[in-house]
Amino acid sequence: MAEAHQAVAFQFTVTPDGVDFRLSREALKHVYLSGINSWKKRLIRIKNGILRGVYPGSPTSWLVVVMATMGSSFCNVDVSLGLIGCIQRCLPQGCGPYQTPQTRALLSMAIFSTGVWVTSIFFFRQTLKLLLSYHGWMFEMHGKTSNLTRIWAYLESVRPLLDDEEYYRMEMLAKEFQNKTAPRLQKYLVLKSWWASNYVSDWWEEYIYLRGRNPLVVNSNYYVMDLVLIKNTDVQAARLGNTIHAMIMYRRKLDREEIKPVMALGIVPMCSYQMERMFNTTRVPGKETDVLQHLSDSRHVAVYHKGRFFKLWLYEGSRLLKPQDLEMQFQRILDDPSPPQPGEEKLAALTAGGRVEWAQARQAFFSSGKNKAALEAIERAAFFVALDEESYHYDPEDEASLSLYGKALLHGNCYNRWFDKSFTLISFKNGQLGLNAEHAWADAPIIGHLWEFVLGTDSFHLGYTETGHCLGKPNPALPPPMRLQWDIPKQCQAVIESSYQVAKALADDVELYCFQFLPFGKGLIKKCRTSPDAFVQIALQLAHFRDRGKFCLTYEASMTRMFREGRTETVRSCTSESTAFVQAMEERSHAKADLRDLFQKAAKKHQNMYRLAMTGAGIDRHLFCLYLVSKYLGVSSPFLAEVLSEPWRLSTSQIPQSQIRMFDPEQHPNHLGAGGGFGPVADDGYGVSYMIAGENTIFFHVSSKFSSSETNAQRFGNHIRQALLDLADLFQVPKTNS
Repeated sequence: MAEAHQAVAFQFTVTPDGVDFRLSREALKHVYLSGINSWKKRLIRIKNGILRGVYPGSPTSWLVVVMATMGSSFCNVDVSLGLIGCIQRCLPQGCGPYQTPQTRALLSMAIFSTGVWVTSIFFFRQTLKLLLSYHGWMFEMHGKTSNLTRIWAYLESVRPLLDDEEYYRMEMLAKEFQNKTAPRLQKYLVLKSWWASNYVSDWWEEYIYLRGRNPLVVNSNYYVMDLVLIKNTDVQAARLGNTIHAMIMYRRKLDREEIKPVMALGIVPMCSYQMERMFNTTRVPGKETDVLQHLSDSRHVAVYHKGRFFKLWLYEGSRLLKPQDLEMQFQRILDDPSPPQPGEEKLAALTAGGRVEWAQARQAFFSSGKNKAALEAIERAAFFVALDEESYHYDPEDEASLSLYGKALLHGNCYNRWFDKSFTLISFKNGQLGLNAEHAWADAPIIGHLWEFVLGTDSFHLGYTETGHCLGKPNPALPPPMRLQWDIPKQCQAVIESSYQVAKALADDVELYCFQFLPFGKGLIKKCRTSPDAFVQIALQLAHFRDRGKFCLTYEASMTRMFREGRTETVRSCTSESTAFVQAMEERSHAKADLRDLFQKAAKKHQNMYRLAMTGAGIDRHLFCLYLVSKYLGVSSPFLAEVLSEPWRLSTSQIPQSQIRMFDPEQHPNHLGAGGGFGPVADDGYGVSYMIAGENTIFFHVSSKFSSSETNAQRFGNHIRQALLDLADLFQVPKTNS
């Protein structure tokens, strides 16, 4: 087979005269080019390391300081106040490079200049650190949040959910914790904050994600949608060619550290640490805890189509395959008529089932032979690609189409996604795309940054022919993608089927209702003199009260990436102010002016809580870490146990529409992604993701479980739609018909 020949660097045979090597020039050429490419990467990283090490200085600034010092010396001006003379006297005497006075003088000036340059860098860094540590610009009034303040902020957040007796009991638990247990636990967290780069993130990753033993599908992984109002091509292979080429271009920029950081409100750079594990990363199952395996590089992707797995090389030697070459390779996979091997078709269901069962099967059936080699090809891939035979897209005339599209991305058929990979690129037969992302390695805005780059590059930089194919002619001499070979015994097939049934039960239980809210978007919300996020969150509180007749603990994710290695903090959106507004709205006896006043109080409260969360003054991550320390020390805390056991029956998240502005949305208003979504966190709760997509529309993704008699995703979605319209009417905001 052609691919087998290409994979071998050289061959040899044993003859009576000894060993006869038959070198393959073509293979050695690829090895040589691969090595050159690897060394280029190393040199770029070394260069970036040097520049990063002297930031905010640069080699040019050093040269400027040296030249200024020497120029002043030649003008008989001693800017060193005698230090250059002292350095010159300290240089060793005698023969060698220091023997002439001119050389000694030049060397002394260079040493002095370097000292000034290094000292300036140090002071600039300290000043920059102080500036970036200051978050007061986000507040009109800002002060430090003490542990006492955090505890009472927690009590304030649960007050609207508890009656007087329950609140008094919780208040007593909080006082006992504050006076007896908290000071001891806090000392350990302070110690960790001195030692670790972030006192939360490593524990959050391990205990919230990697130690979870439940299936990833629905419970943890989330999905991201394609552009939904336009279509660049209907050719499945061509869309993949452009998209994957753009993804590897992004990875190259990432490796070379050429991606600019996202700026919070355009002022402060946010930490980009999470991007490091975007590619070449797999979550490897374990019996007690999983492990994130990240490789420095990967030169192939793993592909699934009609029950078969393929290995597709991204490079020819050191050259990245062009879009037309990738299109040809994917078309070869689509045209391949070979059937799946026994047990191969549903193999990926192992990644969708229980983590313990997958870990045991991996150790028993994939630790040697061809199964190990094939599994390594998947786990060591840059990412996973799923070629689906079905077609999904959003048809504005058929509202259900968006929900069906979301369901396909969230879980597929439970065995056509590799849920352990950092992300799976999903390609439908009609050229529509999407992502399914594993959550442990990073949060949604990180994958959103990649996706925005890819969609912009695909639409505005790479392009297609009139017939929908990639531009340029492919190289037909490229070896075809390689089929992965498996030897899956009956016992393993039984485990696969068991995992599939577990995952299928989860998937079938998910009700997903996705819709585009058309009456208005960010533009008209701002006329209400409030933030769009606060507006939507208050609408969600109103909708939930109408849906369930009560309030519930509400989770909204906020980024903490203004801190090194920061991830998220919780904004508890159900506040006393928001509940007061909702109750007044439902009483229908208050004047509009009074309702607007209550709304503004609720909105201001929400905005302040969001800012506190972003600046490290939130509640939940701190209490989570205190709880972990108490477990390590064997200390019992009824307060922490109750806090950490509370269910989030309404879990919400806003998806940013634009982080890098690959194009002008005003000139291209139809280039809109619909965001993405996730499964419900609680069995009797809702998961709500939303994207305020520009000035005139909002996309919502609402999830619940069919098995709960109390929830209904479509019913709740309709309540959200009506709540938004009622808020707009309250402020007399002009709107169109839904």
